[in-house]
Amino acid sequence: MSGTAGTAICVLRCDLRAHDNQVLHWAQQNADFVIPLYCFDPRHYLGTHCYSWPKTGPHRLRFLLESVKDLRETLQKKGSSLVVRKGKPEDVVCDLITQLGSVTAVVFHEEATQEELDVEKGLYQVCGQHGVKVQTFWGSTLYHRDDLPFRPIDRLPDVYTHFRKALESGARVRPTLQMPDQLKPLAPGLQEGIIPTMEDFGQKDPVTDPRTAFPCSGGETQALMRLQYYFWDTNLVASYKETRNGLVGMDYSTKFAPWLALGCISPRYIYEQIQKYERERTANQSTYWVLFELLWRDYFRFVALKYGRRIFSLRGLQSKEIPWKKDLQLFSCWKEGKTGVPFVDANMRELSATGFMSNRGRQNVASFLTKDLGLDWRMGAEWFEYLLVDYDVCSNYGNWLYSAGIGNDPRENRKFNMIKQGLDYDGNGDYVRLWVPELQGIKGADIHTPWALSSAALSQAGVTLGETYPQPVVTAPEWSRHIHQRPAGSPHPRGRRGAAQHKDRGIDFYFSRKKDAC
Repeated sequence: MSGTAGTAICVLRCDLRAHDNQVLHWAQQNADFVIPLYCFDPRHYLGTHCYSWPKTGPHRLRFLLESVKDLRETLQKKGSSLVVRKGKPEDVVCDLITQLGSVTAVVFHEEATQEELDVEKGLYQVCGQHGVKVQTFWGSTLYHRDDLPFRPIDRLPDVYTHFRKALESGARVRPTLQMPDQLKPLAPGLQEGIIPTMEDFGQKDPVTDPRTAFPCSGGETQALMRLQYYFWDTNLVASYKETRNGLVGMDYSTKFAPWLALGCISPRYIYEQIQKYERERTANQSTYWVLFELLWRDYFRFVALKYGRRIFSLRGLQSKEIPWKKDLQLFSCWKEGKTGVPFVDANMRELSATGFMSNRGRQNVASFLTKDLGLDWRMGAEWFEYLLVDYDVCSNYGNWLYSAGIGNDPRENRKFNMIKQGLDYDGNGDYVRLWVPELQGIKGADIHTPWALSSAALSQAGVTLGETYPQPVVTAPEWSRHIHQRPAGSPHPRGRRGAAQHKDRGIDFYFSRKKDAC
């Protein structure tokens, strides 16, 4: 490399890691000085698009601040650091180019949705005005965009199963990049900048609720420790498919999502660790299912590339005219966990208190909001954007479109039965008791339908409907079939048998392909 290679600015956004980072990898090979840069973009702390809920809530902000701090410490150990600024990335980069006078390249990972693409457009404009090279990469998914068997992207299937089968039969995951132990230094005289605090954003540090299923900190270090624990220390990954519909505690699922959302862990690294685990320990339906879920994450990102702004449209991908309601009083009952439907309320209270909710819970509360209450699905999507510690724009909006029946769901009018779901996945009511303590006096499965109990039973349990706990804001006719029904099944239900058999065909294919490849 010549001595005139200059300075590269690496604009980091949702790629807050030192491992398998192509932006940092390229810069190390093509510049004398490398500036890893994170900008706290003020646009991320305004109101949401339709309903002006705060865009970034306290749980996600704390996790982000921890992730930024962790990356700075990791880079410092490698002879570099993370430069932090408050401001729009395009403005900050413009200032740095002017200040340093030696910037030859600006490097970043490309994103999929409009606000992020607008930032990229601004960066191109600034670099064009200053004669600075722009180098971009795609690095957010397990399968690379350029390796998809659907090109151009508008040929992407509208059904996940078709997408999955095509990738599993005809695509390969690229290997992770080997990163150098020592990194190029920052440009001389450049100030690192102070990492802001919660208070700088007008927010209070949330108190960690002891009931949380996600008591973890942000950052690459914690992400890699979580994988080590879940795979190698405990072998929990080998039973993931059986436990993934759990509701209480840390260990029923991988909990990788918050770190994936900020890019603290690479999906390709998870893939390689799964492959290693299958070689050295065991390969079964559970290890496959981790990849199955990573593929869903990929799929929603590619759907965002295909449909652009339509993923945020009221009418969705299918351009369906549905008379959504915008009843703010009903919405308040939902978001505060005061609908009078205990399984819904428990999940919404967990979200509010911790920034986390199980996958099973998310499917149910989304179905309840869209199908039982008939509320505008964007109210729920924007509320999740505000509160979820693992908010990912593509997965969030993709899942809400799916739940609302206007996205990538091949089945018409899919609707969850709140009572059946509660009985299937919280048969004894322990999860509801954890988050809706005013119902603790109700024993067993009856806790899911307090309105169906006699006044004597309610009195004995210390419950007065309409006073200590709400009457249900709605009751669906199909619920009546499950009232006073005793739950059946294993401690870790796997859902309806037909659905499980349908999905398992992918597992059979996966193992036959692995056998052929050996």
